[in-house]
Amino acid sequence: MNVLKTATIAMMIAAVFSGSAVAQQASPESVYLFSYFRGNGETGLHLASSHDGLRWTALKNNQSFLTPEIGSKLMRDPSIVQGPDGTFHMVWTTGWWDNGIGVAHSKDLINWSEQTFLPVMKHEPAAKNCWAPEIYYDEQTATYLICWATTIPGRFPETEHPDDDHNHRMYYVATKDFQTYTDTALFYEPGFNVIDTFIIRDAKNDRYAMFLKNETKAPRAEKNIRVAFSENAAGPYGPASEPITGDYWAEGPAALKVGQRWIVYFDKYTEGRYGAVASSDLETWHDISDQVHFPRGTRHGTAFEVDPSVLEKLNAVPSN
Repeated sequence: MNVLKTATIAMMIAAVFSGSAVAQQASPESVYLFSYFRGNGETGLHLASSHDGLRWTALKNNQSFLTPEIGSKLMRDPSIVQGPDGTFHMVWTTGWWDNGIGVAHSKDLINWSEQTFLPVMKHEPAAKNCWAPEIYYDEQTATYLICWATTIPGRFPETEHPDDDHNHRMYYVATKDFQTYTDTALFYEPGFNVIDTFIIRDAKNDRYAMFLKNETKAPRAEKNIRVAFSENAAGPYGPASEPITGDYWAEGPAALKVGQRWIVYFDKYTEGRYGAVASSDLETWHDISDQVHFPRGTRHGTAFEVDPSVLEKLNAVPSN
């Protein structure tokens, strides 16, 4: 049974007040950013800001902060993390059928380094794609983990289906300096077609949570968000949970701690809008899609907290 439907009556009643609760628990000084793309990703990196994690405002009049220059010259699924030295690191999907991903760095999210194409699946000639890379900084090992989804025909025949030409699994590389990387390796094999992982540290329970999309199309479509847990950021992760999203198609989960609750945002791509679920324990979830507001055209991105000075500089960037 869907986890969403197993919530207690008390939790359902509490959910009515969840929007105001989340907002009240967020510090007045909190500044959150959301990186995203629009259209097919041809315009590049877009950013939105929020102080409560619910209402997001497009920056630079919803215009791009960085245009794609490498691979197939798309910038889809931009994932950004800030390192311990304050530098922002971004990875993204450079094209639908590329064998690598994009990497760039910035001190302020305005001025960016040269874009680098990282051919993470070059060693697999049959690999069809590299979709939605996600970057996570593991404080325990001072290492950056970069995960993405790839289909390699014939690699997992038990979940191949004639009505679906994709059968993704999650792969990854790790780096400490963005100069040298580990060899590409399998990251997560849940026993089904999977994409769009997003890792967070659950310090309260001394564990890591990884949100993911069950991309199964046939014989019965899933297209929902689930969560798996591990003692280490790099895994191994346990079995995926039952869906934490409802009876709609969702992808691109991005988790953010707002006050005492976690909010997981996702792209309700068949409806052309964003949705969200919230939880205080990462176990029981309630839908707050009617409480979140994103800029028009927002597609798969990531949410992260920044110092207020970062937003001040971003707001000073004039639109074209």
